[in-house]
Amino acid sequence: MAEEFLLQTNDLTKRYKDVLAVDHVNLKLKKGEIYGLIGRNGAGKTTLLKMLAGLADPTEGSFSIFGVSGKKTASLRDRVGVLIERPGLFNGMNAFQNMKVKSLALGLQDDAYIRELLNIVGLDKEGKRPVRKYSLGMKQRLGIALSLVGHPDLLLLDEPINGLDPQGIIEVREMIERLAKEQNITIIISSHILEELSKIATRYGIINEGRLIAEFTHGELIERCSQLIELRPDDITKATTVLEALGIKDYKSVDKRTIHIFESVDDCGQVVLELAKNGIRIHGVEVKHQSLEDYYISLTEKDSQVRHGDKK
Repeated sequence: MAEEFLLQTNDLTKRYKDVLAVDHVNLKLKKGEIYGLIGRNGAGKTTLLKMLAGLADPTEGSFSIFGVSGKKTASLRDRVGVLIERPGLFNGMNAFQNMKVKSLALGLQDDAYIRELLNIVGLDKEGKRPVRKYSLGMKQRLGIALSLVGHPDLLLLDEPINGLDPQGIIEVREMIERLAKEQNITIIISSHILEELSKIATRYGIINEGRLIAEFTHGELIERCSQLIELRPDDITKATTVLEALGIKDYKSVDKRTIHIFESVDDCGQVVLELAKNGIRIHGVEVKHQSLEDYYISLTEKDSQVRHGDKK
């Protein structure tokens, strides 16, 4: 039997005059996934999510949600929660009142349900405090609570951690994980904060200049991100001279104290020994995997070079 997908796109495309914002994207999303959509600003993430949310019409192509064509998904909008860009909040109202407005608009009048949603996002204790006194992280959590009104099976979250302080990022990240595990909600989350995304996503898609150029699971990411040696010598200039003498060419000086070596990983001990023989003290050495950000940069740079014909 053919595998069923909760969401599927077929050459989904959006053009604004001479700008091809989304270029024939083919995406398949299974139930229960947290799909991380990765791309720099202007890559097409928001435009893609707007089409899936029914906020923009495709120029070409099609999509389906729950097996229903995108042209007919208006009746399913209560099953799709959306937070794109900043949440639209009534700043003079408190969290409960904001939720009440959204609930009434969807024909729901269950106050206990509203309180349950506020409890899920950690805003059940805020009482009568108006939203204008909330932190940015609290506003983002309220925006996500609003997107949950109507018992959605699918959440579309566009940069939900953008602009948050470290504590706010942790709070929103943990909440998204809970929604997927406890509420069994499927989530597409776009972000350019890649290291945070790597902590929660189960599958990833990289979008560059409107095109979906790669997809992989979290396990595949670990396999594809090559290992490297992170070296912290006391004299980085002298250390690079020794590396060159050893025939090591694939390395990068990350900052004034750190070198990343992308070859001879299995010979890490020998490299450190040769540096020590040359009077170089090592303050730290660690074999680690290439970061998601490094992997993303390597893929998008290669794609742009091929696309624009400047391959070296």
